[in-house]
Amino acid sequence: MNDLGSTGLRPGAEALSHLGRSVEAIRAELGIDPVSVEAIRDPAIYALEREKIFRRAWLKVATAWEIPAIGDYKVKELPVADASVLIVRGKDDRIRAFHNVCTHRGNKVVPTSDFETFGRARANVVTCRFHGWVFGTDGPLRSVPLEGSFGTLDKACLGLREIACESWEGFVFINFADPPEQSLREYLGDFATLFGGYPYAEATTAFRYSTVLECNWKVALYAFSEGYHVPTIHAGSLPGFRGIEHADFKLIGPHASSTIYGLGMEAAESTARFAGLFHAGTDHGPRPDLLPPGINPTGRSDFQFELPNIFPNLLIHLASGCGYPGMAYFTHQFWPLDHGRTLWEGINYFRPARNAAERVAQLHVNALHRNAWLEDTATMEDTFTGIRSGAIDEMQLMDQEFLIRHAARTLDSYLAA
Repeated sequence: MNDLGSTGLRPGAEALSHLGRSVEAIRAELGIDPVSVEAIRDPAIYALEREKIFRRAWLKVATAWEIPAIGDYKVKELPVADASVLIVRGKDDRIRAFHNVCTHRGNKVVPTSDFETFGRARANVVTCRFHGWVFGTDGPLRSVPLEGSFGTLDKACLGLREIACESWEGFVFINFADPPEQSLREYLGDFATLFGGYPYAEATTAFRYSTVLECNWKVALYAFSEGYHVPTIHAGSLPGFRGIEHADFKLIGPHASSTIYGLGMEAAESTARFAGLFHAGTDHGPRPDLLPPGINPTGRSDFQFELPNIFPNLLIHLASGCGYPGMAYFTHQFWPLDHGRTLWEGINYFRPARNAAERVAQLHVNALHRNAWLEDTATMEDTFTGIRSGAIDEMQLMDQEFLIRHAARTLDSYLAA
């Protein structure tokens, strides 16, 4: 039994209780009027978003456990910023980010064939395959073939071009502004406190899914930012479902979140059986005690997950095995490729299985979750087609869609800056 203390809150929640708001408070702050779809429909607004949002905001591009050893690197292709980004762990164990661009003639230092590429730098250097220029994993230009033939060549000024890079709880963020207007910690503000301390790095078993959707990036973001759709879209994958309760609404600068409670979300018999394998050990059973103290502060047993939104394009769902057996958390990220094309990335994170039975259970739970995502993504291209048609000019939003209203307002403030 959880000791909730005399206040009815989990220990430590009192200091963060000011962040939770009622429906009435959210309506008073965000309003109840319809929201224009022009920011989705107009390609000119997308051009502004590239400059005023994706070149100014902090963007999550990696996790520290993806590149755990010295010399490990990840290359992230970001068409929204016309950039290929090299994220690498240097000899000093520090993670840095650079433009993946050779300072000789602009070729990619690390060749890529997909939106993400992983590798390891031998001897802590990377070499451009075009002419053999060699760069250290900390950025400096180390050697140039036939250097004497250049006449004058100031190698000290020709290192890899660094991008501002900082981490929070193992999530690696970059900012293309030089210099950024805020540090990552300042940008996250109370969000970093509220969601800090969760053992994100323990969940190193990851199942990653991605697809290119023919829709504006905000259509995809908004589709995953509300629970109103669950009774209809997920009627087949969530048997016994009776509804969702959104509570503890939180507005944290450009970021927002709410707690999701489930009504009648009984698992199918096969899922319940596999869940039993997870719950046989404390590591894989529900761990509400691991949640940050400001999340589900009264310890409700019908807690499903917390839905934090880091502006502009990252959702982190904290589950801790409560709503999703064995799963620690999952993320969604939405990368614009152009005005009408979006790369969606969804990742399920589990703590490593200790035996074959837990591994099979993990695969089963992950597959069911993947199927729900297939149901979600099936709506987005149709939504974009409908909005582009001009048949509607506004979205009619209800209380469970407050994250959409907040994100749209934040977007407007960035574009107006």
